[in-house]
Amino acid sequence: MRPATSPRDDARLLVIDPEGDAFADATFDALPRFVRPGDVVVLNDAATLPASIFATLRGAPVELRFLALEPPRAVLFGAGDYRTRTEHRAEPPPVAVGDRIDDFVVTGVQGRLLDLAGDAVSVLYARGRPIQYAHVPAALPLYAVQTLYASRPWAAEMPSAGRPIRAATLRALEEAGATIATLTEAAGVSATGDPAIDAALPLPERYAIPEATARAVRDAERVIAVGTSVTRALEGCFAAFGEVRAVDAVTSLRIRVDTPMQVVDALLTGMHEPGTSHYDLMQAFAGSALLGRSDAHASRAGYLAHEFGDATLIMRGALAGALLQSVA
Repeated sequence: MRPATSPRDDARLLVIDPEGDAFADATFDALPRFVRPGDVVVLNDAATLPASIFATLRGAPVELRFLALEPPRAVLFGAGDYRTRTEHRAEPPPVAVGDRIDDFVVTGVQGRLLDLAGDAVSVLYARGRPIQYAHVPAALPLYAVQTLYASRPWAAEMPSAGRPIRAATLRALEEAGATIATLTEAAGVSATGDPAIDAALPLPERYAIPEATARAVRDAERVIAVGTSVTRALEGCFAAFGEVRAVDAVTSLRIRVDTPMQVVDALLTGMHEPGTSHYDLMQAFAGSALLGRSDAHASRAGYLAHEFGDATLIMRGALAGALLQSVA
């Protein structure tokens, strides 16, 4: 699938039904037709940070892409910017504990992953910009990488599964009988250009589940997660505590094809590439064979990938009966 190269107001929806071993094309505005009374749709309300800053290390130009603010943690890049593909970026200069990178002091080094001391919030909002990749050629303003319902600024990159959701979508979901709930999860970076770090993605991420959401999830007929970050938070919470509860915690859970889902019944996400942690998570819902067939169809049909691309809904029984005829 080729990436979307700019923000878009429309999205297609590929519906995958593991129960029926089938998939079908739809439009994103058809999403409410797949929910029913008793469903809980869980959104990640993390706002996207201006998490990239350009700085200097011993006089050499570098870029810091922040994963967390309190305490600050960032990935270090060498000279260049987003217009160069991540894997082709220049190596950063050697760095050691005690080095100063503009407003920050390095307190820990794990390859290119740095722990820092400094006021990251003030620095990022004074001169930061959104993390961006080469497939989008124009520089993005911060508002272009926010969801409609963004709240606390926790996300290094946009929780993009919710990007196509509009106010009318939320109203239609509620009219169909679904409950809308939110949590906050600090969605991390998609790629660093460092094979060792990329192989470990997603790194541990903070999440917060409010009591109202925990209660709604526990009482739900079905839980529909909007995004891999929501899935990771809910499943990570269950893995840690044996239930979904109100908590502010960190999860290191990585979901793979053989990871049993204890909480989430259905997943709304983007179009992801094989080999990524997002794709691994999708396989836990759809299985490798069905997901491979639907992925090949999406490529032939011209679906668009990455943060401004199209969407995938993986839901058991979604295409049963007459509904299949209405969306095919």
